[in-house]
Amino acid sequence: QVQLVESGGGSVQAGGSLRLSCAAFGYTYSSYYSSYCMGWFRQAPGKERAGVRGGVAAIEGDGITNYADSVKGRFTIYKDNAKNTLYLQMNSLKPEDTALYYCAATTNRPCAPNLGPYVYNLWGQGTQVTVSS
Repeated sequence: QVQLVESGGGSVQAGGSLRLSCAAFGYTYSSYYSSYCMGWFRQAPGKERAGVRGGVAAIEGDGITNYADSVKGRFTIYKDNAKNTLYLQMNSLKPEDTALYYCAATTNRPCAPNLGPYVYNLWGQGTQVTVSS
């Protein structure tokens, strides 16, 4: 299986920006990696024990994207297939964006850029994003 590792989290003031990265490690090829449906999910403070993760953004292998209403116009999901890396560019950050962010992928095909976490079978360990007011 491919191992996903997130990075790029940190603390930022409201209105600021961050770019999250999700790198793939293991036996993988860029052409195959590019065919995965992938997404970003977040676990808000107070939900850690329950493991609740909400969909933020997702991307299909052919580039079709889907965004949660709360982040449309502010976040952009994209991939660099040559680097086997998924990104989430987050602009105009709000305190309510504070969460542990996970990237995820499904090796199942066909697939869609689904924002439901149960669609995905590969997960990273998460990277913390904290937005202060």
